[in-house]
Amino acid sequence: MGQSAKATLRVGEWTVSPLSGQIVRGDETVRLEARTMRLLLCLAEHAGEVVSIDELLNQVWEGVIVTPDSVYQAVTSLRRLLGDDPKQPVYIATIPRRGYRMVAPVSNDELPAVAQQAANDVLASPRVAAVRTRRAAWWGIAAVLAVAVALIAYAYTHPHQTPVTAAVPNPKSIAVLPFLDMTDTMNEEPFADGMTDELIDKLSQSQGLHVSSPTSSFYFKDKQVTVAQVGKALNVAYVLDGSVRKSGNTLRVSARLVRTDDGFVVWSQTYDRSWADKLMIQDDIASEVTKALKASIN
Repeated sequence: MGQSAKATLRVGEWTVSPLSGQIVRGDETVRLEARTMRLLLCLAEHAGEVVSIDELLNQVWEGVIVTPDSVYQAVTSLRRLLGDDPKQPVYIATIPRRGYRMVAPVSNDELPAVAQQAANDVLASPRVAAVRTRRAAWWGIAAVLAVAVALIAYAYTHPHQTPVTAAVPNPKSIAVLPFLDMTDTMNEEPFADGMTDELIDKLSQSQGLHVSSPTSSFYFKDKQVTVAQVGKALNVAYVLDGSVRKSGNTLRVSARLVRTDDGFVVWSQTYDRSWADKLMIQDDIASEVTKALKASIN
Protein backbone atom coordinates (compact mmCIF):
# COMPACT_ATOMS: atom_id res chain seq x y z
CA MET A 1 0.00 0.00 0.00
CA GLY A 2 1.25 3.50 -0.82
CA GLN A 3 2.23 5.97 1.83
CA SER A 4 -0.91 8.08 1.30
CA ALA A 5 -3.14 5.13 2.10
CA LYS A 6 -1.60 4.97 5.58
CA ALA A 7 -2.53 8.56 6.44
CA THR A 8 -4.77 9.37 9.39
CA LEU A 9 -7.66 11.80 9.32
CA ARG A 10 -8.82 14.57 11.61
CA VAL A 11 -12.59 14.61 12.12
CA GLY A 12 -13.51 17.24 14.66
CA GLU A 13 -11.66 16.42 17.86
CA TRP A 14 -10.99 12.83 16.80
CA THR A 15 -7.97 11.42 15.01
CA VAL A 16 -9.15 8.60 12.76
CA SER A 17 -6.82 5.74 11.87
CA PRO A 18 -8.53 3.61 9.19
CA LEU A 19 -5.91 0.87 9.13
CA SER A 20 -5.94 0.25 12.88
CA GLY A 21 -9.71 0.71 13.03
CA GLN A 22 -9.40 3.21 15.87
CA ILE A 23 -10.36 6.77 16.66
CA VAL A 24 -8.41 8.73 19.28
CA ARG A 25 -9.25 11.88 21.23
CA GLY A 26 -6.69 12.86 23.85
CA ASP A 27 -6.26 9.84 26.15
CA GLU A 28 -9.46 8.24 24.84
CA THR A 29 -9.18 5.46 22.27
CA VAL A 30 -12.22 3.80 20.68
CA ARG A 31 -12.09 0.83 18.34
CA LEU A 32 -14.66 0.78 15.52
CA GLU A 33 -16.06 -2.21 13.73
CA ALA A 34 -15.12 -2.37 10.05
CA ARG A 35 -18.58 -1.35 8.85
CA THR A 36 -18.76 1.54 11.32
CA MET A 37 -15.35 2.76 10.22
CA ARG A 38 -16.44 2.63 6.60
CA LEU A 39 -19.55 4.65 7.45
CA LEU A 40 -17.44 7.29 9.19
CA LEU A 41 -15.05 7.49 6.25
CA CYS A 42 -17.87 7.77 3.74
CA LEU A 43 -19.47 10.68 5.62
CA ALA A 44 -16.10 12.33 6.14
CA GLU A 45 -15.28 12.00 2.44
CA HIS A 46 -18.40 14.01 1.66
CA ALA A 47 -18.04 16.42 4.61
CA GLY A 48 -20.48 19.31 4.34
CA GLU A 49 -22.61 17.44 1.79
CA VAL A 50 -25.85 15.54 2.27
CA VAL A 51 -25.29 11.83 1.76
CA SER A 52 -28.50 9.98 0.95
CA ILE A 53 -29.55 6.62 2.35
CA ASP A 54 -29.12 5.05 -1.08
CA GLU A 55 -25.57 6.39 -1.37
CA LEU A 56 -24.67 5.00 2.05
CA LEU A 57 -26.20 1.63 1.18
CA ASN A 58 -24.21 1.51 -2.07
CA GLN A 59 -20.88 2.58 -0.57
CA VAL A 60 -20.95 1.16 2.95
CA TRP A 61 -23.12 -1.92 2.44
CA GLU A 62 -22.04 -2.69 -1.12
CA GLY A 63 -23.04 -6.23 -2.07
CA VAL A 64 -25.03 -6.71 1.14
CA ILE A 65 -28.83 -6.65 1.20
CA VAL A 66 -30.00 -4.57 4.16
CA THR A 67 -32.88 -2.21 4.92
CA PRO A 68 -32.62 1.57 5.45
CA ASP A 69 -33.16 0.86 9.15
CA SER A 70 -29.66 -0.65 9.20
CA VAL A 71 -28.28 2.75 8.18
CA TYR A 72 -30.28 4.45 10.94
CA GLN A 73 -28.96 2.03 13.56
CA ALA A 74 -25.38 2.32 12.31
CA VAL A 75 -25.48 6.13 12.40
CA THR A 76 -26.97 6.02 15.91
CA SER A 77 -24.13 3.73 17.03
CA LEU A 78 -21.48 5.93 15.39
CA ARG A 79 -22.91 9.04 17.03
CA ARG A 80 -22.74 7.34 20.42
CA LEU A 81 -19.09 6.41 19.88
CA LEU A 82 -18.24 9.96 18.80
CA GLY A 83 -20.10 11.43 21.76
CA ASP A 84 -22.47 13.30 19.44
CA ASP A 85 -25.94 14.58 20.28
CA PRO A 86 -28.50 14.21 17.43
CA LYS A 87 -30.46 17.17 18.85
CA GLN A 88 -27.42 19.46 18.69
CA PRO A 89 -25.01 17.63 16.40
CA VAL A 90 -21.38 18.62 16.10
CA TYR A 91 -20.42 15.60 13.98
CA ILE A 92 -23.37 14.04 12.10
CA ALA A 93 -26.53 15.98 11.33
CA THR A 94 -29.75 14.34 10.19
CA ILE A 95 -31.29 16.02 7.15
CA PRO A 96 -34.93 14.87 7.39
CA ARG A 97 -36.00 12.60 4.54
CA ARG A 98 -32.77 13.33 2.65
CA GLY A 99 -29.91 11.66 4.51
CA TYR A 100 -27.00 12.65 6.74
CA ARG A 101 -24.27 15.29 6.65
CA MET A 102 -20.87 15.42 8.33
CA VAL A 103 -20.80 18.87 9.94
CA ALA A 104 -17.51 18.47 11.82
CA PRO A 105 -14.36 19.85 10.15
CA VAL A 106 -12.37 17.22 8.26
CA SER A 107 -8.71 17.97 7.64
CA ASN A 108 -7.18 15.77 4.99
CA ASP A 109 -6.81 16.78 1.35
CA GLU A 110 -6.35 13.17 0.30
CA LEU A 111 -9.50 11.96 2.00
CA PRO A 112 -11.38 10.45 -0.97
CA ALA A 113 -8.55 8.09 -1.93
CA VAL A 114 -7.65 7.33 1.67
CA ALA A 115 -11.21 6.67 2.71
CA GLN A 116 -12.01 4.30 -0.09
CA GLN A 117 -8.70 2.41 0.00
CA ALA A 118 -8.52 2.13 3.78
CA ALA A 119 -12.13 1.05 4.09
CA ASN A 120 -11.65 -1.60 1.42
CA ASP A 121 -8.46 -2.83 3.13
CA VAL A 122 -10.21 -3.10 6.49
CA LEU A 123 -13.19 -5.01 5.12
CA ALA A 124 -11.09 -7.19 2.83
CA SER A 125 -8.52 -8.31 5.42
CA PRO A 126 -8.21 -12.12 5.68
CA ARG A 127 -9.26 -12.18 9.31
CA VAL A 128 -12.38 -10.11 8.75
CA ALA A 129 -13.23 -12.06 5.61
CA ALA A 130 -12.91 -15.35 7.48
CA VAL A 131 -15.11 -14.14 10.32
CA ARG A 132 -17.71 -12.87 7.85
CA THR A 133 -17.67 -16.17 5.96
CA ARG A 134 -18.16 -18.26 9.11
CA ARG A 135 -20.84 -15.93 10.38
CA ALA A 136 -22.69 -16.00 7.05
CA ALA A 137 -22.55 -19.81 7.03
CA TRP A 138 -24.00 -20.12 10.53
CA TRP A 139 -26.72 -17.58 9.79
CA GLY A 140 -27.56 -19.43 6.59
CA ILE A 141 -27.94 -22.74 8.43
CA ALA A 142 -30.02 -21.09 11.16
CA ALA A 143 -32.28 -19.44 8.57
CA VAL A 144 -32.90 -22.74 6.75
CA LEU A 145 -33.74 -24.53 10.01
CA ALA A 146 -36.04 -21.71 11.10
CA VAL A 147 -37.95 -21.79 7.81
CA ALA A 148 -38.24 -25.57 7.96
CA VAL A 149 -39.62 -25.51 11.50
CA ALA A 150 -42.08 -22.76 10.61
CA LEU A 151 -43.35 -24.65 7.56
CA ILE A 152 -43.81 -27.86 9.55
CA ALA A 153 -45.65 -26.04 12.32
CA TYR A 154 -47.89 -24.27 9.84
CA ALA A 155 -48.67 -27.50 8.03
CA TYR A 156 -49.84 -29.14 11.27
CA THR A 157 -51.89 -26.17 12.48
CA HIS A 158 -53.35 -25.12 9.08
CA PRO A 159 -53.68 -28.33 7.06
CA HIS A 160 -56.39 -27.09 4.70
CA GLN A 161 -55.81 -23.35 4.44
CA THR A 162 -54.59 -21.64 1.32
CA PRO A 163 -51.50 -19.36 1.43
CA VAL A 164 -52.09 -15.92 2.91
CA THR A 165 -51.68 -13.03 0.47
CA ALA A 166 -50.50 -9.56 1.34
CA ALA A 167 -53.21 -7.38 2.84
CA VAL A 168 -54.60 -4.67 0.58
CA PRO A 169 -54.93 -1.37 2.46
CA ASN A 170 -58.33 0.19 2.90
CA PRO A 171 -58.68 2.89 0.20
CA LYS A 172 -59.69 5.35 2.92
CA SER A 173 -56.80 4.65 5.31
CA ILE A 174 -54.13 7.19 6.20
CA ALA A 175 -51.09 7.71 8.43
CA VAL A 176 -49.86 11.13 9.56
CA LEU A 177 -46.07 11.31 9.71
CA PRO A 178 -44.53 13.66 12.31
CA PHE A 179 -44.31 17.16 10.88
CA LEU A 180 -40.79 18.54 10.46
CA ASP A 181 -39.48 21.54 12.36
CA MET A 182 -37.86 23.59 9.58
CA THR A 183 -37.60 26.85 11.52
CA ASP A 184 -34.22 28.60 11.49
CA THR A 185 -33.49 27.83 15.14
CA MET A 186 -35.20 24.42 15.00
CA ASN A 187 -36.77 25.00 18.42
CA GLU A 188 -40.40 24.47 17.43
CA GLU A 189 -40.38 20.67 17.54
CA PRO A 190 -43.07 20.60 20.31
CA PHE A 191 -45.35 22.66 18.07
CA ALA A 192 -44.67 20.38 15.07
CA ASP A 193 -45.42 17.30 17.18
CA GLY A 194 -48.57 18.96 18.49
CA MET A 195 -49.61 19.71 14.91
CA THR A 196 -49.21 16.01 14.11
CA ASP A 197 -51.26 14.94 17.15
CA GLU A 198 -53.99 17.44 16.33
CA LEU A 199 -54.24 16.19 12.75
CA ILE A 200 -54.47 12.56 13.88
CA ASP A 201 -57.22 13.50 16.34
CA LYS A 202 -59.22 15.48 13.76
CA LEU A 203 -58.89 12.83 11.06
CA SER A 204 -59.86 10.07 13.50
CA GLN A 205 -63.17 11.82 14.06
CA SER A 206 -64.01 11.62 10.35
CA GLN A 207 -66.53 8.88 9.70
CA GLY A 208 -65.31 6.21 7.32
CA LEU A 209 -61.65 7.25 7.55
CA HIS A 210 -59.15 4.79 9.05
CA VAL A 211 -56.24 6.58 10.75
CA SER A 212 -53.09 5.01 12.19
CA SER A 213 -52.47 5.63 15.88
CA PRO A 214 -50.04 8.29 17.13
CA THR A 215 -47.74 5.54 18.44
CA SER A 216 -47.46 4.03 14.97
CA SER A 217 -46.92 7.40 13.33
CA PHE A 218 -44.27 8.65 15.76
CA TYR A 219 -42.33 5.40 15.38
CA PHE A 220 -41.10 6.84 12.07
CA LYS A 221 -39.93 10.14 13.56
CA ASP A 222 -36.36 11.00 12.46
CA LYS A 223 -36.16 7.76 10.46
CA GLN A 224 -35.21 7.78 6.81
CA VAL A 225 -38.01 5.80 5.18
CA THR A 226 -39.95 6.05 1.95
CA VAL A 227 -43.69 6.58 1.66
CA ALA A 228 -44.00 3.09 0.20
CA GLN A 229 -42.28 1.60 3.26
CA VAL A 230 -44.60 3.46 5.61
CA GLY A 231 -47.62 2.33 3.60
CA LYS A 232 -46.49 -1.29 3.73
CA ALA A 233 -45.62 -1.20 7.44
CA LEU A 234 -48.89 0.44 8.51
CA ASN A 235 -51.06 -0.97 5.69
CA VAL A 236 -52.43 2.44 4.67
CA ALA A 237 -53.30 3.87 1.27
CA TYR A 238 -52.23 7.45 2.01
CA VAL A 239 -49.57 9.28 4.00
CA LEU A 240 -49.86 12.87 5.16
CA ASP A 241 -46.64 14.72 5.93
CA GLY A 242 -45.59 18.32 6.23
CA SER A 243 -43.35 20.94 7.80
CA VAL A 244 -43.41 24.01 10.01
CA ARG A 245 -41.54 27.23 9.18
CA LYS A 246 -41.44 30.64 10.80
CA SER A 247 -40.54 34.09 9.52
CA GLY A 248 -40.86 36.95 11.98
CA ASN A 249 -44.36 36.72 13.42
CA THR A 250 -45.66 34.60 10.57
CA LEU A 251 -46.00 30.84 10.85
CA ARG A 252 -46.17 28.68 7.74
CA VAL A 253 -47.44 25.11 7.87
CA SER A 254 -47.14 23.04 4.70
CA ALA A 255 -48.97 19.73 4.26
CA ARG A 256 -49.24 17.21 1.46
CA LEU A 257 -51.12 13.99 0.84
CA VAL A 258 -49.23 11.18 -0.92
CA ARG A 259 -50.45 7.84 -2.28
CA THR A 260 -48.35 5.00 -0.91
CA ASP A 261 -48.71 2.70 -3.92
CA ASP A 262 -47.10 5.04 -6.46
CA GLY A 263 -45.71 7.96 -4.40
CA PHE A 264 -47.77 10.58 -6.26
CA VAL A 265 -48.80 13.75 -4.42
CA VAL A 266 -52.57 14.07 -4.76
CA TRP A 267 -53.00 17.21 -2.65
CA SER A 268 -50.82 19.87 -1.04
CA GLN A 269 -51.45 23.19 0.66
CA THR A 270 -49.63 25.90 2.60
CA TYR A 271 -51.16 27.79 5.50
CA ASP A 272 -49.83 31.12 6.82
CA ARG A 273 -50.91 32.31 10.24
CA SER A 274 -49.93 35.10 12.63
CA TRP A 275 -47.79 33.74 15.46
CA ALA A 276 -50.16 34.39 18.34
CA ASP A 277 -51.98 31.44 19.90
CA LYS A 278 -50.24 28.19 18.98
CA LEU A 279 -53.12 25.99 20.08
CA MET A 280 -55.61 27.97 18.01
CA ILE A 281 -53.29 27.70 15.00
CA GLN A 282 -53.05 23.92 15.39
CA ASP A 283 -56.81 23.52 15.66
CA ASP A 284 -57.52 25.89 12.77
CA ILE A 285 -55.08 24.31 10.33
CA ALA A 286 -55.98 20.76 11.38
CA SER A 287 -59.65 21.48 10.64
CA GLU A 288 -58.87 22.90 7.19
CA VAL A 289 -56.54 20.02 6.31
CA THR A 290 -59.13 17.47 7.44
CA LYS A 291 -61.79 18.97 5.17
CA ALA A 292 -59.43 19.05 2.21
CA LEU A 293 -58.19 15.50 2.76
CA LYS A 294 -61.68 14.04 3.07
CA ALA A 295 -62.58 15.54 -0.28
CA SER A 296 -59.35 14.29 -1.90
CA ILE A 297 -59.63 10.74 -0.55
CA ASN A 298 -63.32 10.44 -1.37
